[in-house]
Amino acid sequence: MRPTVRSGVKFGAVSILALACTASLAQNAPATPEQKAQAAVDLRQSVFKLIGYSFEPVGAMLKRQRPFDADLAQKSAARIEMLAPMIGEAFATDTRQFKVETKAREGIWTNKSDFDAKNNDLIKAAANLTTAAKSGDQKAFTQAAAAVGKACGACHDSFRDK
Repeated sequence: MRPTVRSGVKFGAVSILALACTASLAQNAPATPEQKAQAAVDLRQSVFKLIGYSFEPVGAMLKRQRPFDADLAQKSAARIEMLAPMIGEAFATDTRQFKVETKAREGIWTNKSDFDAKNNDLIKAAANLTTAAKSGDQKAFTQAAAAVGKACGACHDSFRDK
């Protein structure tokens, strides 16, 4: 290779490497407050989607749309019990000042003690659901599942836009 061609190849390689490093650094740049707010909303919505997914078979059993299935009841209850405490963590970031699409009402942050109390009611109801599911007692499970639904509804009534 002639020296000028070799220099051009080196320059091209260095340019590509510099471009790749710049792109990599841009991806690793700290998130803006708006990006953090959107990530918080995305996390909250993900937790609620998973809770809804987990409660769906429980609700169907409650409404007698599907027969009681002890194994499925235990699996669903365990998932709900695991996810319920994540709600409080998912609302740690106050997103009211940002333009994000959310159904969360400001009372979550202005009346945090009530929000936390309602979340704790769900956590307890979910633990009771797990206990009832493990017992295999359909009646106990049905009562515990209704209590979980009531706990969810109490929070939604106060802290979620329709």
